[in-house]
Amino acid sequence: MRLVIETVMVYGVLATAASLLVRSELSYGMIALALVIAAEGIWLDRIYIVAHEGVHMKLFPKSRALNDFMARLLLSPIVAPLAIYRKIHFFHHGSNRKDPLTAALDSFTSDAPITGGRRVYYRLVWLFYVYLGGFFIHSLISILLFLAAPLSWARTISPAFNGWKNRMRLIAWIEFFGGLALHAAVWVGLGFDIWCVTLGLPLAVFAWFWSLLLYIYHYDTSVGPDVRHNVRSLPHHPFFSWLLLNFNEHATHHYDPSIPWHQLPEHRHELPEEFEENQKVRSIWQAIWQQRKGPILWQRRSEEEDIQWERNS
Repeated sequence: MRLVIETVMVYGVLATAASLLVRSELSYGMIALALVIAAEGIWLDRIYIVAHEGVHMKLFPKSRALNDFMARLLLSPIVAPLAIYRKIHFFHHGSNRKDPLTAALDSFTSDAPITGGRRVYYRLVWLFYVYLGGFFIHSLISILLFLAAPLSWARTISPAFNGWKNRMRLIAWIEFFGGLALHAAVWVGLGFDIWCVTLGLPLAVFAWFWSLLLYIYHYDTSVGPDVRHNVRSLPHHPFFSWLLLNFNEHATHHYDPSIPWHQLPEHRHELPEEFEENQKVRSIWQAIWQQRKGPILWQRRSEEEDIQWERNS
């Protein structure tokens, strides 16, 4: 409860500051406003991670109803349905980098020969995903598919759709419209300028920041059936470990997703020896920067039932 109150109050303070600055006549008002909007967008990522605790039912473990209600409220500013977030995220945990085709966002697979032109295209797509907010757009498209695509067709797109029921889709539609209603209420009730500086522009900052960090714990890590260990942890950083609720302890989170955020450091899980190569990144900055190398390219070499893939990067 303290975590939720702290997180919501900080965003409230930032939103209030942005609302005052946008209508002020201070000479430095626009510079200050830009900084506050950037802080709001980054703090939306904190809100998203607090909701992630709710996805794993760790916010209020004694009450599923309260846990999910609070997670839905926290996700409403970014218009992300909890039902879809939970479905995709559980698939991520259960199938993380199982093979080049499954839950491996940095793996681009091809049946055709990987030519120079195809290689450049894949690299540009990947750089857009990571550094220009493309992963947010990718996720938005995924949400729309979960909301509206025929289930028989959706399951041919990704196994993440397996087990997706019409009842879950109805709940997701309600959650989606709840997020839109929040945005509409602020726009209509307080005006476009207030919506713009408290939700609209911060959401754009969030899209960039979230895309930048989304895959730093999995980029160019191992691929194989031991899905809990296809991951890395990052060293403790005073600011980012606080902001991201110890997400740097990502190998521990994947090893046991039931551990609450504040207990992750004391339960740190060291990767087995055969996965030590995943720990080749020494800081969050290096983890962000290494993604510039581009995606991992794989080419199918066999049409047999046991498909063989050759890394071509």
